Amino acid sequence: ALVAAFAEVGVTIARPFRRMAYADAMAVYGSDKPDLRFDLKIQDVGAHFATSPFGIFREAVEHGGTVRGFVIPGAGGASRRELDEIVEMAKQAGAAGLVWVKRGADGVAAPSAKAIGAETGAAVLDAMGAGPQDLVVLACGAAEATSKMLGQLRLTVAKKRDLIPADRWELLWVTDFPLFEWNADEQRWDSLHHPFTSPREEDLARLATDPGSVKARAYDVVLNGWELGGGSIRIHDRETQATVFRLLGLSDEQAKLRFGFFLEALEYGTPPHGGLALGLDRIVAMLAGESSIREVIPFPKTTQAVDLMSDAPSTVDAAQLRELRIRTEA
Repeated sequence: ALVAAFAEVGVTIARPFRRMAYADAMAVYGSDKPDLRFDLKIQDVGAHFATSPFGIFREAVEHGGTVRGFVIPGAGGASRRELDEIVEMAKQAGAAGLVWVKRGADGVAAPSAKAIGAETGAAVLDAMGAGPQDLVVLACGAAEATSKMLGQLRLTVAKKRDLIPADRWELLWVTDFPLFEWNADEQRWDSLHHPFTSPREEDLARLATDPGSVKARAYDVVLNGWELGGGSIRIHDRETQATVFRLLGLSDEQAKLRFGFFLEALEYGTPPHGGLALGLDRIVAMLAGESSIREVIPFPKTTQAVDLMSDAPSTVDAAQLRELRIRTEA
């Protein structure tokens, strides 16, 4: 259906769609909806700094983090002002700092070239496939957080340096999402998608003992960095559903109170089922060549969530509140 829809506006999308595991998307592109129209792949070079005299990177690796970065082709000749702009872009993306490395006339050039060391610097440039005209940018920290920051920087750099081809269409399935994510504030697990997503059958044995390692039977369809739709296979077994509720912090009594009708339905032999929900506004925006769904929504809200057509949200009078049995308190 997606291929046919885009064909209507003269866009050919190759089949079968590519597939990419969530972990690979996050590690290599810093996003679960990666834009594959350009390269700038994130690479892990933490091993090169495990014993480095460059303390910031070495300590990050020693504490379980890593060092990651990507190559910006043709940016080796960037001016100091341009290099400072890239560092500032990284800070705006959430980085505490960014280190750039390139090949200079006298060997490795970097703000901390002496601390990094000529040998380590050259090894990193070689490992990342950086040519004499290229620039490497590096950041350190927890693996996923570092990749997410670099993923935002990757997009910003690609737009600023005009590296994104307008006539390329890269559609893929992102699969193997984690079933849960850890909520540090409340010290419990949250569903990455929703609590009715089925775990992979091969992971069921670890559901109660190692929930963080369990993958979901969930999938997103992504095109050029836009998530066009998502879906999953649903849980159809009562005990599995009850276990998931417990992991999410719901007691059996609470689960019965909130979802008793659903748990009871699962006892009657609910068949495996699932689906995919597509974002029609996003698809229409892409078909129309727009960069924002606001351009294709009949009555879009402003950035302050105000609907100018209906003047919503608006005030509610006392009679309406009484009718709905709602009481407000100052």
